[in-house]
Amino acid sequence: MPKAVGIDLGTTNSVISIMEGGEPTVLVNGEGARTTPSVVAFKDDQRLVGQVAKRQAVLNAQGTLFEVKRFMGRTWDEVKDEVERAPYEVVKADDGGVRFKIGDDLHSPEQVSAMVLRKLVADAKDQTGQDITQAVITVPAYFNNAQREATQNAGKIAGLDVLRIVNEPTAAALAYGLEKKGNETVLVFDLGGGTFDVSVLEVGDGVFEVKSTNGDTHLGGSDFDYAIVDWLASEFKSEYGVDLKADKQALQRMIEASEKAKIELSGLPETTISLPFIAMDPASNAPLYLEKKLSRSKFEELIRPLLNRITGPVQSALKDAGISKSEVDEIILVGGSTRVPAVKDIVKDLLGKEPNQSVNPDEVVALGAAVQAGVLVGEVDDIVLLDVTPLSLGVETKGGVFTTLIERNTTVPVRKTETFTTAEANQTGVEVHVLQGERSMAAQNKSLGRFKLEDLPPMPAGMPQIEITYDIDANGVLNVSAQEKSTGKEASITIQNTTTLSEDEVEKMVKDAEANAEADSQFKELAEARNALDSMRAQAVNVINETEDASDEDKQPLQDAIDEAQKAIDDPNVDKARFEELTQTLAAALQTFQQATAKTDGEAGSEADASDGGDEDDVIDAEFKPAE
Repeated sequence: MPKAVGIDLGTTNSVISIMEGGEPTVLVNGEGARTTPSVVAFKDDQRLVGQVAKRQAVLNAQGTLFEVKRFMGRTWDEVKDEVERAPYEVVKADDGGVRFKIGDDLHSPEQVSAMVLRKLVADAKDQTGQDITQAVITVPAYFNNAQREATQNAGKIAGLDVLRIVNEPTAAALAYGLEKKGNETVLVFDLGGGTFDVSVLEVGDGVFEVKSTNGDTHLGGSDFDYAIVDWLASEFKSEYGVDLKADKQALQRMIEASEKAKIELSGLPETTISLPFIAMDPASNAPLYLEKKLSRSKFEELIRPLLNRITGPVQSALKDAGISKSEVDEIILVGGSTRVPAVKDIVKDLLGKEPNQSVNPDEVVALGAAVQAGVLVGEVDDIVLLDVTPLSLGVETKGGVFTTLIERNTTVPVRKTETFTTAEANQTGVEVHVLQGERSMAAQNKSLGRFKLEDLPPMPAGMPQIEITYDIDANGVLNVSAQEKSTGKEASITIQNTTTLSEDEVEKMVKDAEANAEADSQFKELAEARNALDSMRAQAVNVINETEDASDEDKQPLQDAIDEAQKAIDDPNVDKARFEELTQTLAAALQTFQQATAKTDGEAGSEADASDGGDEDDVIDAEFKPAE
């Protein structure tokens, strides 16, 4: 029968693995190597993939595509830095995405990635002698949904049935913990060629539960390389007045030399970068040479701004998991960039212990993907994988408040239902605005979609019972539904893009939430106080309108309180204390009116209790609110 494989589709290198005899095993490629460069080259009428493509890059800089993963699922506006430093030509697509221009042809990132996948699968077929049609492919934990969908599409273009998209740190933990019988808290530190992820998991007895995840999809080993490139180019320009970055071939040579220097500095205190005939002297037309000594200390100085960005995601992941660094049992290093001594030092300083180096950082993600593939096709038993949603999900509520239904880092699949009601009398429809983010104000979060629940019968405010349900499945697909319980009227929306956020937006949401936590809290409290008063006002209006036999003398104090409340609600400068004061005044006026109009104590108490319910809950936009 066809085999299912696990594939780590990496920025720099890719790896394919398969389950054999109950154990995940890395498959070698056609060149006999366990890793395949994620490089595709177009030369004459040939298309080269892997090591052969990488070898000819210097002489074919504009026809050789690498680091394509950084363009996957991203718009033109999100890849300006990548476009600027690439030696090949990147153009804006009609759909706002990116394309690689090779001669007269345009290639999408998905197409190029599919070429890498095809080579991996073809070489695996040659080695195993079996057809390979199914795969689990890994992605960075902080990839947004557009990037995940792009990866899935690359698999489809390559002719694969993509069984699941799995987060890279989670896959690494699967491989690490396959034989673990005791319980451990594991932190996976994944710094690859193009992205950085950190995840905290509980591992043991066949259960792999992700507690939190964080990361930076703009940080990776290639950024270390370009730091050296920028230094070399700056030094050369100062000495000779020639901009090497303007020459595509010279740029490609510097990129390769910088990567080599970075690797050498992991084991040596100093290395020499030597690039003869790198350019021609514009004055004498004589050849120019680039030769620079680079020490490990100088390299660490060059990448210090990048290293400083590691701390935030690690601390956030620990905080979101609700643990201290002392509670981490094992630190698993993933990705080739974790071999940089300065990276290891930061990990040790941050977490207070030596990382576990028992796994191969280049292969462990693919091995874990193979384990998950085995689970999905029934080759592996007794393994349960519980992942999380990276950002909070909720709805817009009256006063511009973001009301959360599912908190970030909640284990998926998950289903959450809350009951709301109308904010105004005789509403025949409500609109549900689905949002994602970490801010208290709806306008500062990401809109995922809107839908309407219509044809409701006219009813007093607060009477309809509208159940809002958020349901996220194991693949991250979000379904939102709304149903009015008394009539059975319902409406729903399916939002596959639960993480359709650029990494900048995600990072900005989290950072803004932390930096503005106090301001957000004050805003939310003010909105809740205003909403409580408005809910009380609406209830009082209903009561006074329904009590037709009440005298003007009995009505006037309550009407005055209603008018004063409405005046405050309409005034943007009223503070929380004033809203609370007017709510109490209106509640007292309503109770006095009910007693004066001969209502029973039970009825009066019931309506007073219903009024007080507005103090407890938010309201979904200006049209409806939580049920009492």
